[in-house]
Amino acid sequence: MGQGLLRRMVAAASLLAVVPLASCAPEIESDLAAPPSSASVRWVGSWAAGTAGRPAVSEIGDDAPGEPPRPAGYSDVSIANQTLRQIVNISLGGEWFRVVLTNAFGTSPLEIGAAHLALRDSGTAILPESARALTFGGRSSATIPAGAVLVSDPVPLSAPAFSDLVIDLYLPEDTAASVSPLTILPASWQTNYLSPPGDYTGATDMPVRAETTYVRRDGAVTSTWFGLARVEVEASGSVGAVVTLGDSITNGSLSTLDGNQRWPDHLARRLAAEGMEMAVLNAGIGGNRLLSDRGGNVSALARFERDVLAQTGVTHVVVMVGINDIGTARENPLPSADDLIGGYQQLIERAHAYGLTILGATLTPFEGATYWTSEGEAKRQAVNEWIRTSGAFDGVIDFDRAIRDPDQPTKFLPRFDPGDHLHPNDQGYEAMADAVDLALLRPPARAGQ
Repeated sequence: MGQGLLRRMVAAASLLAVVPLASCAPEIESDLAAPPSSASVRWVGSWAAGTAGRPAVSEIGDDAPGEPPRPAGYSDVSIANQTLRQIVNISLGGEWFRVVLTNAFGTSPLEIGAAHLALRDSGTAILPESARALTFGGRSSATIPAGAVLVSDPVPLSAPAFSDLVIDLYLPEDTAASVSPLTILPASWQTNYLSPPGDYTGATDMPVRAETTYVRRDGAVTSTWFGLARVEVEASGSVGAVVTLGDSITNGSLSTLDGNQRWPDHLARRLAAEGMEMAVLNAGIGGNRLLSDRGGNVSALARFERDVLAQTGVTHVVVMVGINDIGTARENPLPSADDLIGGYQQLIERAHAYGLTILGATLTPFEGATYWTSEGEAKRQAVNEWIRTSGAFDGVIDFDRAIRDPDQPTKFLPRFDPGDHLHPNDQGYEAMADAVDLALLRPPARAGQ
């Protein structure tokens, strides 16, 4: 028995053991060759999203008093016997892919009636020759238990780096009738689509009933990814991945909708231009904090295992989180700079326990933002000084220096400020990516090399 066939049989058996499959789901037969299997290849994340829990729509309230307009952008879309067509832009290309779905925040099982992967043509259209039905242990539908993920079987798909992939999910049940939270990445800054009733997975040009959009108080239109954890590609054993852990600044708030202009997007393109085979997995979530939760938007400390350590192929992590802890405290002395530093030290210890290189990024200016205070600014300066000088991180990325105004260092350079004084514009995100020393992302030399 060949190693590739054996590996697929073992993977299928593992999925069947842990994932309850729909009893009426038909088995899918295929004469496609199994993916290559050897010690020199492995699965690596090519795209990923941080995840949060969206409560039932009736429980979504207004922004908390004293906080900036909700950066998370909770879309109030519900799904009932409909198909979601979601667009993701991968950082690594390849020939074999699989998709990881998530019900991490769900309190009851989530039914997946059908799923599909394809290359995007334009708008809602896919390239029909790239259409691939996704299966789970050989079956076309499955149930994701509460709190679990679901890994698809591998499919052959020739997709270059920075391709737009289309992931279709048909959800037969009514999410609005359930009290179970949906697992989402709010404010994806990518337009996604919802069909009329019915299973439209794999349709060349899916009819659209709605876009999964949300208009924030500041007028920005955002969108949402539902139930997506990551897309994995089979790559050589030398390929690694960097996870960018952060808040709305890492998630790309106020970047161009559908433009892939977040600083991790710019970083991925820089790495590719230098010939460095390194995936970039964006685990930024709008409104995220280092130390405390905000409803289903749990702290970076709480989500570190799921959104960083569980990523396939991860070798590096960049940490840029804490500005929301500082800003939402306003004049309150707590959390203090020392509290935040203690949180960073915890992340460093946990990353090192898994053999990861962890890089600290300084917090960017925010004077003029709705929650800026002089007390908060003092905390930011203290935190940045520690990041720069303590030697606790394996390396430092000085985003503050890259985009601050030298004449007013508590503020953005005007050309990088879209107007809210907290998030950069596209040019500011590019300047952040340009500030990364790519040598920090090279894999450490192995013994004997």
